[in-house]
Amino acid sequence: MKSYKIKKMRIGIIKYIFMIALVSFTAMPLVYLVCTAFKPLDELFVFPPRFFVRHPTLANFSDLLTVMDNSSVPFSRYFFNSALVSLLSVILTILVCTIGAYSLTKLRLPYKKLIFSVIVAALMFSAPVAQISNFIIINKLKMVNTYWALIVPKIASAYYFFLIRQNMLEIPDALLEAARIDGCGPIRSFFNIVLPLSRPVMATVAVFAFVANWNDYYSPLIYINDETLKTLPLALQALQGGVGQVVRSGAFAASALLTTAPVIIVFVIMQSKVVKTMAHTGIK
Repeated sequence: MKSYKIKKMRIGIIKYIFMIALVSFTAMPLVYLVCTAFKPLDELFVFPPRFFVRHPTLANFSDLLTVMDNSSVPFSRYFFNSALVSLLSVILTILVCTIGAYSLTKLRLPYKKLIFSVIVAALMFSAPVAQISNFIIINKLKMVNTYWALIVPKIASAYYFFLIRQNMLEIPDALLEAARIDGCGPIRSFFNIVLPLSRPVMATVAVFAFVANWNDYYSPLIYINDETLKTLPLALQALQGGVGQVVRSGAFAASALLTTAPVIIVFVIMQSKVVKTMAHTGIK
């Protein structure tokens, strides 16, 4: 019995060491990004490259502000555009997809199976296939060169709708039926029962949607011509190459860290929310 416990403890230690090694290997790109953002120019171009920074400095961040302030649009404007577009896209995506999923799962609507089949069929097509039709629609609606051109095409996502629908199928119909008997209508049931029980999947969709919109480079490139409406991925592209490439390398490293930081923060915050809501959801 004692030897079995010792063997089990050794296996647990080996698993723990393996997981630590795996997490460390996965975190290496992020650690390298942080170190690079604080490297002076002489360490950025040293050969062979150094992984860790030896003499950290904030000069790269001041260079970023100097380079972007000399341009027609400051860095803060690009940051604001990305934050505004990402937050509005997340809010509207969750709102539209949850209402649609609730309607097709818990309400008596005609042709529900047909509508869901069309949505599932949309999952088979990649995003570039619909770019031409999306551009024509956005152009007809006179949304080109506006924030709405970056938001509207991403609201009704078939993938997010499918995730939320599959989660709502787990909500017992008997629970909604009991609420209906007590005089709770469909709208009140949606806000008071369905949404609180759907918080885990809503948090997951929020993370996916925020990361997808924050890192989107293609849509602003196609729909936006006004420099004041462009987002951070385009600002990073402007820092690459051209005159003063050596000077801009430090600024580019700093901007890459500032661009990645919100994604990491959102992921960490929402991950804890997902774990907490799953533990208290009440559905086993």
